[in-house]
Amino acid sequence: MDFSSFLTSLGTSFVIFVILMILFALLSSKPGNNVVYYPNRILKGLDPFEDGSKTRNPFSWIKEALSSSEKDVIAMSGVDTAVYSVFLSTVLSILVLSGIILLPVLLPVSVTDDGRKKQTTSKGTFNELDQLSMGNITAKSSRLWAFLIACYWVSLVTFYILWKAYKHVTLLRSEAFKSPDPKSEQFAIVVRDIPAVPEGLTRKEQVDSYFKAIYPETFYRSMIVTDNKEVNKVWEELEGYKKKLIRAEAIYAGSKTTAKPEGTRPTNKTGFLGILGKTVDSIEYYNEKVNELVAKLESEQKVTLREKQQNAAIVFFSNRVVAASAAQSLHAPMVDHWSVLDSPEPRQLIWPNLKINYFGRELRQYIVYVIVGLTIFFYMIPITFISAVTTLNNLVKLIPFIKPIVRITVLRTVLEAYLPQLALIIFLALLPKLLLALSKLEGIPSESHAVRAASGKYYYFTVLNVFIGVTIGGTLFSTFKEIEKDPNKLVPMLAASLPGNATFFLTYVALKFFVGYGLELSRIVPLIIYHLKRKYLCKTEAELRDAWYPGDLGYGIRVPNDMLIVTIVLCYSVIAPLIIPFGALYFGLGWLVLRNQALKVYVPSYESYGRMWPHMHNRILASLILYQVTMFGYFGVQKFVYAPLLIPLPILSLIFGFVTAKKFYPAFQYPALEAAAHSLKEAPNMELIFRSFVPPSLSSDKIEEDQFEDALSQVSRSTSFV
Repeated sequence: MDFSSFLTSLGTSFVIFVILMILFALLSSKPGNNVVYYPNRILKGLDPFEDGSKTRNPFSWIKEALSSSEKDVIAMSGVDTAVYSVFLSTVLSILVLSGIILLPVLLPVSVTDDGRKKQTTSKGTFNELDQLSMGNITAKSSRLWAFLIACYWVSLVTFYILWKAYKHVTLLRSEAFKSPDPKSEQFAIVVRDIPAVPEGLTRKEQVDSYFKAIYPETFYRSMIVTDNKEVNKVWEELEGYKKKLIRAEAIYAGSKTTAKPEGTRPTNKTGFLGILGKTVDSIEYYNEKVNELVAKLESEQKVTLREKQQNAAIVFFSNRVVAASAAQSLHAPMVDHWSVLDSPEPRQLIWPNLKINYFGRELRQYIVYVIVGLTIFFYMIPITFISAVTTLNNLVKLIPFIKPIVRITVLRTVLEAYLPQLALIIFLALLPKLLLALSKLEGIPSESHAVRAASGKYYYFTVLNVFIGVTIGGTLFSTFKEIEKDPNKLVPMLAASLPGNATFFLTYVALKFFVGYGLELSRIVPLIIYHLKRKYLCKTEAELRDAWYPGDLGYGIRVPNDMLIVTIVLCYSVIAPLIIPFGALYFGLGWLVLRNQALKVYVPSYESYGRMWPHMHNRILASLILYQVTMFGYFGVQKFVYAPLLIPLPILSLIFGFVTAKKFYPAFQYPALEAAAHSLKEAPNMELIFRSFVPPSLSSDKIEEDQFEDALSQVSRSTSFV
């Protein structure tokens, strides 16, 4: 990519961003669009324009985001969102502090040397941007000392900022647990690997007697996990027909006009997809189906509760300190008996996974790791091919007949600016759902844990396939014949290609933050989808709400994508310091956009009280180590005899990771008893807490308590509540 293509990419991305900001300002001020731009506030019963103005300039949202506090974010979107905001500000701080030294020192050092022109192995590959990189330094030059010292500066800055951030997030999590408001999950634990039921006892009696003996004063009740597969099918079918009935009634009510007050009753066919079979009155047909399924559901609920009990349970305590203590205690001498963990929120539980035994979980985990490893390897082939082929010069070699098109200056500039980056972004969009499904196959018990696991897998995908795959792929493709003649040139060529590939990654980062965040803030796609559904599909309030409901931030995709940018910017921060301002813009703009979206748009689907942070911390540290190893290799290629002075850096990083894990991680692994011991403002309603864990398919007003007796125990005591 030449300098004009780079400027074209940057300029057009910025223009798109400004246009999207103007559209955001215009569209968000219209009352008819409030449900798209302020759904979080609306769902909490707040005025969408409180603390704001209906007549907004394109950038007034920045002032509102900057004036908001961390407490505001927690109140509107929870601790997890606040922790994600800390992650963005942490990386931003690392880049700003690094750039303060690196930019004014390294850029002049690079631009005043012409070493790259002397070293270049192929004509025409040198461009203006390379002059600002480490590739412009002559091999063995004393100027390399500046870059070596810079490696230490970036590392020390990262250690300092990460330590402060870990400490801050730990305190945030602790404060959340000290809340005087009782939360259901703080009074419960998940018990797995329950042994076989002794003769003469029921599963309920086994669990109750076991925990009543250990916690005689605070054990409240237990809920035996059941196999809900069949009852869920009936319940989902019933809910579907209820929605269809409400829709049919709404259509019928809408057909009543002054000219035709009796209206037109809707009809439908009962066969395949509603296009075949007998034509019936929709309201009557759906009413019949609902009544039929209600009876079927009640029958299936009884069968499930009595006959489909599993080797897992939810156990409730009337004291949250005892619950927190129980969650981190060894209850049986054998690790595969009576396994206990702290309970997630009821909405997070992955019920089918609770019954999987200890050795089954271990086996599944290793199988999934093998599958992910193979997928990474085989995914690297198409990723490498895409990175190689979508480079315009390589594309011309592969498809010679496009030469006349490429010769058109404007078209060539646009293709060089966007083609490789867009191809990569689209290709990576296929991964997240696959990785989430694989994570759930491991037997993970909660949604937030599954998202963290999928996020980790996606991180390795992006780093190995994008960062490493693009670098290696483009180089191998363009210099394959030269390497074939002299294989010894492979390592020097790969190392020498690093500064050149910085241009690709620089434009990739620019595209992500200008266009990506522009689309995020303007919400053009959700707005169009909402209005189309509202006009042509939605007939009921529930359907209308589903059309504009925003969902959550999507940490499983968002965090790994951000981590890829962290890896790219850190690894190229010394090689090509010009990438630092682009990385800082990405995370600075991301922080601002997140504040706006957290306060007004996204609705959390779960709360894990910042359990994602250790994952974020470790991945930043992994990116730092990759950067340190990369720099050691590059100094070696530059024949700098003092390159071994970098060896202590990855060792220091590993020591830093070990120390932070020992100091901070236990507070994320288990709830701290000190935090749980804070008094509540009122005694918790244990029956409501218990009921909050009953799956929707088993919850029914018509089923009496005694029908739950086999699966739901009834042991309660009068104790103090903490």
